[in-house]
Amino acid sequence: MTTGSTIDLHSHTTASDGLDTPAELVRKASQQGLSVLGLTDHDTVDGLAAASDAAIQAGITLVPGVELSTTVKGAEVHVLGYFVDREDDVFRGHLEEFAQGRVRRIARMIERLQELGYPIDGDAILAQASEGSVGRPHVARALMDIGAVESVSEAFDRFLKPGRPGFVPRDPFEPEDAVRLLVDHGAIPTLAHPYSAKDIDGILKRLVPAGLKGFETYYAEYTPEQHAELRGIADAWGLLPTGGSDYHGTGFREGRELGAAPVPDDVWERLSALHESMEHGR
Repeated sequence: MTTGSTIDLHSHTTASDGLDTPAELVRKASQQGLSVLGLTDHDTVDGLAAASDAAIQAGITLVPGVELSTTVKGAEVHVLGYFVDREDDVFRGHLEEFAQGRVRRIARMIERLQELGYPIDGDAILAQASEGSVGRPHVARALMDIGAVESVSEAFDRFLKPGRPGFVPRDPFEPEDAVRLLVDHGAIPTLAHPYSAKDIDGILKRLVPAGLKGFETYYAEYTPEQHAELRGIADAWGLLPTGGSDYHGTGFREGRELGAAPVPDDVWERLSALHESMEHGR
């Protein structure tokens, strides 16, 4: 059953912290009636090959992407990159460094929670790093497994957000550097879920000069009023509005089901046109 939009430019698989394999994600997208799917796993492109094969079989346009997490005090600034080259060895090398930083961070989180008396299986959590990019949702699900929380959202709210007892900050990585990295490797950098950045204008003053091109206007958890406000900001800054569900799996977070974001058709048309113009400009 389709939700009205046939475009979803923000999704995750088991290659990072999602619940579905790349092939399963594409199959669900097809069942949902999507025609364009952006796969944006955290700090990895390892799921793109399998998703691409599945998308060809399903007749879906796959937008190869990635999501980079950066460090800004008091905010969550994530940068999506669209049309990444999964065979770019230099780019993949950078992603591998980020993934190793994730492993160190999650290991420290596990230690903190165990010291607090929560017997989560650290080895089982970290073993998932060999299959993809490990992250806080893996820890959240481990807390659910031992009955400490009832949902991923509760795990984040009680333990895994900044200021909570299990939180450990990321290795330093400025959002400008994330934008420049994507630009240098031919991708289209986009600010993800902008309200998480807190000071949107302040972040845009930093990122637009660095090469930011897109702005995730139609994010699934946001209200129609917020979509309208963000569209005004995107237009004012000359940024391409994008949108997506931030889907991690069925039931992962309320409001983030696949295809849940009301992404207009012209979003894909403009994103595709920008990509073509960049390709011709090389």
